[in-house]
Amino acid sequence: MITAEDVLELPAASRAAPAARLPLSVNTAASVSVVIPAKNAAAYVGETIASALAKAGVTEVIVVDDGSTDDTLAIVRAVRDPRLRLIRNDSAGVSAARNLGARYASSEWLLFLDADDRLRPDAVAALLAAAHGAPRAVLVYGDYNTIDSEGRQIGRRDLLKGRRKPSGDVLSRLAAGNFIVNGGIALARAEAFRAVGGFDTSLRYCEDWHCWCRLAAIGEFEFTPKLLLDYRLHTANTMNAAVRTPKDFFPAIARVFDDGLILARLPEGTAPGLRLAAELHLITYAAMQAVRFGRYRQALGYLAMVGQRSLKALPRAAARTTLARFGI
Repeated sequence: MITAEDVLELPAASRAAPAARLPLSVNTAASVSVVIPAKNAAAYVGETIASALAKAGVTEVIVVDDGSTDDTLAIVRAVRDPRLRLIRNDSAGVSAARNLGARYASSEWLLFLDADDRLRPDAVAALLAAAHGAPRAVLVYGDYNTIDSEGRQIGRRDLLKGRRKPSGDVLSRLAAGNFIVNGGIALARAEAFRAVGGFDTSLRYCEDWHCWCRLAAIGEFEFTPKLLLDYRLHTANTMNAAVRTPKDFFPAIARVFDDGLILARLPEGTAPGLRLAAELHLITYAAMQAVRFGRYRQALGYLAMVGQRSLKALPRAAARTTLARFGI
């Protein structure tokens, strides 16, 4: 496999176009480690763990407690399954918790599951099937739907059945905007994840997007058009999302487009345009979130920011923001 170090040692002239990706080993009995960072997740972590342990192919579930002060630890310790491991972390943040879990994982593939979400019944099987059919893939992914605090479906992403997302060499598409969204819909090859250094703990937001971009710089991705995850929206995480502004996401954009590994693999001369596309994508995302929480004036302000950067992009941004109002 091409590692991060291999990329950075390439001559500058070789970095403009992606180098040939070498085939990776295919294991017909591939194993998955599910890493669950948890902090004060007592309300949901039991259901989340159960959804992971119920999946064939999951050889271990690693819960990394990040300084919980509620009953999270007691709930995790009450689960009687030899595949479950508990690691304590001292409020170092979600990225550090994920990295720690990955460090102790023993499986070929990693799945990063948030402690308030739940995997759908065929999630891991579908991802492993996609991985088996794509020997060059360092990451395979699907899609998600949204549920409320009681587990009731509130999203309508099932209306998007059959929608295709990119496979193969996806770096340019991914640098223009994160189409994976949630780590619970993806398997990352553990070897590749470690080669790119895991999640950047200096980023507060969009650290997953940066990590996915680094993975896309060293290998291919594979998409399976299935809803694999119930992504829970509840008071705690929606309150957090509601107060985010586009400026919160800009440090991640700077990090992506100042990353030598990523820049080495982007076609020459494309970085400025892709950076603008990433800004438009994240500003639109902020507008979509504002609409979901009824902050329509904010949403209009964010759409105005899109228009200031690109009038051509405004109609699509407005359409996406409108669809967000209906859970799509």
